[in-house]
Amino acid sequence: MFFNTFGAVILASSLACIVTTLGIYVISKYEKWGNQNVVYFISFAAGVLISVSFIHIIPKAFEMNGKAPIYLLVGFMGMYLINRFVSMYVCHERECTDLSMGLIPMIGIGLHSFIDGIIYSVTFNVSIFTGTLAAIGMVLHEFPEGIVTFLLLERGGFSRRKSMFLAFIAAALSTPLGTLISFPVISRINRDVLGILLAISAGALVYVGATHLLPAVEKENKKFTLVSLGTGVLVAILIVITKT
Repeated sequence: MFFNTFGAVILASSLACIVTTLGIYVISKYEKWGNQNVVYFISFAAGVLISVSFIHIIPKAFEMNGKAPIYLLVGFMGMYLINRFVSMYVCHERECTDLSMGLIPMIGIGLHSFIDGIIYSVTFNVSIFTGTLAAIGMVLHEFPEGIVTFLLLERGGFSRRKSMFLAFIAAALSTPLGTLISFPVISRINRDVLGILLAISAGALVYVGATHLLPAVEKENKKFTLVSLGTGVLVAILIVITKT
């Protein structure tokens, strides 16, 4: 069972790394196409992440640990505070150099991607199905994350080649690194603690979907984003219904 779970976690985090790298490659080679269509990937991923969290991951965490609602809040607010802390160091317009405008967000994205790797370890240790549900939305949102990281670095004054390299390290490689570091510890904990970690993970997933992905979709205000969002919700519901 250990090796089956470990294999699934490594596969999911490696896939996330590949999809992020694909996003970096696409935007570096086909910048116009990437900018025009990235919002549809974001909206679909938001639909999957939020739906999966509410209809499966959160109920599962509540079932595993009676104190899960508290830790759900901890996960949500923890991600908010981490992002707020990073944002405090992101200056605006004339108050800072273009270089820091690229580097500081890159560090924040790197931290976020590292946490994604930990979430894979937690959700797959609950069950392969729970991990797979979380992975669907998370992997899909890695594609636009790679694009955003590259654009921030390039607009911050880095060369195209250096932007690709730094974006790969921060947004892609950090996810399997988070998995490899966290898995040996998480795979040995009991069901109660795993329920706590699952609730924290669910809070983090809801935060990413509701406060990062959906606002990005609203800013674009494109015609078919509601369709891609609804498709993401429908896909998540169908997967859960089929399983149950």
